[in-house]
Amino acid sequence: MSALTLKVAVNLVNQAISAGRAISAAPLTIAVLDAGGHLITLQREDGASLLRPQVAIGKAWGAIALGKGSRLLALDAQQRPAFIAALNSLGQGSVVPAPGGVLIRDQDGNVLGAVGISGDLSDVDEQCAISAIEASGLRADAGVVA
Repeated sequence: MSALTLKVAVNLVNQAISAGRAISAAPLTIAVLDAGGHLITLQREDGASLLRPQVAIGKAWGAIALGKGSRLLALDAQQRPAFIAALNSLGQGSVVPAPGGVLIRDQDGNVLGAVGISGDLSDVDEQCAISAIEASGLRADAGVVA
């Protein structure tokens, strides 16, 4: 697979919602972006709060923009707050440095896009994104610190 299709993106959203329901997560909002950072699809579960779409997109967009999962962006925000502030200025406030933005890689390691989820604790959002990507036969890159 060289690019994400709408069909694959919608499947990722459905898998993420299923993962969230399986663990009784709070209502989730799921965004799927392509490798260029363009939104393919976004779904917001009933009851998800007002800014969740922007947060989900920001988690995924940050992962795409820097080529690493948003868990590592969160670490950067702690260790280099001036860098994240500058990055957000350049990105017009589009980067959300919190877990829940997961790169989607093909089996060769190429970045196809990212899933961003917001709605529950960031670790839960990330867990649902990883589950969705792996259930779709793709590789999840959350930026896990070893």
